[in-house]
Amino acid sequence: MKEYNLKTVIKVCSWDELTLPQQELIAAAKGMTDNSYCPYSRFRVGAAARLEGGVVVKGSNQENAAYPSGLCAERTTLFAANANYPDKAVESLAIACRKPDGFTAKPGAPCGACRQVMIETEHRFGRPMEVLLYGADEIYVVESAEALLPLGFFAEDLPAS
Repeated sequence: MKEYNLKTVIKVCSWDELTLPQQELIAAAKGMTDNSYCPYSRFRVGAAARLEGGVVVKGSNQENAAYPSGLCAERTTLFAANANYPDKAVESLAIACRKPDGFTAKPGAPCGACRQVMIETEHRFGRPMEVLLYGADEIYVVESAEALLPLGFFAEDLPAS
């Protein structure tokens, strides 16, 4: 029998422990919660991605009365980045969540579909993407999106055509 031991390292930081570029990216994600369209859940999510070369692409969650038709902030951001800057790797992705009474105390985690898109983005460019998850009381710093979705599904898992 074979056994895999999976390990995910998440650094728990305060605002002051972050670098200035990390703080700026989180601030952009927090600001994008204002652009969220969430009349049903009232759960605002903003995201910001820093691409190689310093370009920042932002997005927010967009809901729809037919729930499956909406899209999460992480995916709006990464799809916009990949569509507009197809040759620029994503270096870092920041995510912030806000309820009607303010930002969540603990960081919100991306859903499974967003995690899949995040690791696909990493594999597309062959490099890790730092993930910054903002919470008012603590901030999580993850060195790679793949750490959030071990044993992910990739193109090589599909049948050859």
